[in-house]
Amino acid sequence: MLSTQDLTALPAELDLQRICKALAVLDAIISPEEEYRYHTYDAHWGEGEEVFEMNDGEGDQMLVLFAPEGAVINGYADGLEEADKSQLTHGLPQPFHEFIFGEPVNSIGTTFCLWTIDNEPWQLGKGATDDGSDELLYILDGHPRTYIDWAQEYFEEDRFPKDGLPLGPVTQLYYGETLTKPMVQALVTHVADWEALRRDLDEINYPYDFD
Repeated sequence: MLSTQDLTALPAELDLQRICKALAVLDAIISPEEEYRYHTYDAHWGEGEEVFEMNDGEGDQMLVLFAPEGAVINGYADGLEEADKSQLTHGLPQPFHEFIFGEPVNSIGTTFCLWTIDNEPWQLGKGATDDGSDELLYILDGHPRTYIDWAQEYFEEDRFPKDGLPLGPVTQLYYGETLTKPMVQALVTHVADWEALRRDLDEINYPYDFD
């Protein structure tokens, strides 16, 4: 299982960024109500910086910063005792310090921290093995089925076609293909507001063609 104890299934930085965008796009399509989305993506976080967020609304939270130097993941599993952050971030490259030690990460908390520079293998500091990473990182394994299984359990089933969330268009999004109206209509039974979806896609900076 994907966790800080076994990072072999965690995609490389550029692949992970593509997957994070797909997760945010899928949530935006399935849930017009922003408050019910787990996954969001801000492509305009800062100059050259983009941020993915996973937030279950009950305390568990994960932020991924994509920066010119690489990427860093901050995970917080609610209910776990936090280890010494200086140990969790031991060896953290300087370009990530402002993000990890600043807001909102500082207020959220940290139970695990991972980073990669120049698309090199993921690294982590020193910390407890019971860090909740298996419950937070698994959605990033790069397998469309992982998202489908999660979404069909979390969202109301009447949002999906009668046979469930289809693998085809989910896979297309995982590969970064341009989103079209037929793809959206294959994923959900009803689209309440196409303009709102356009705004979401612009925030994610995901390609689409609704003409």
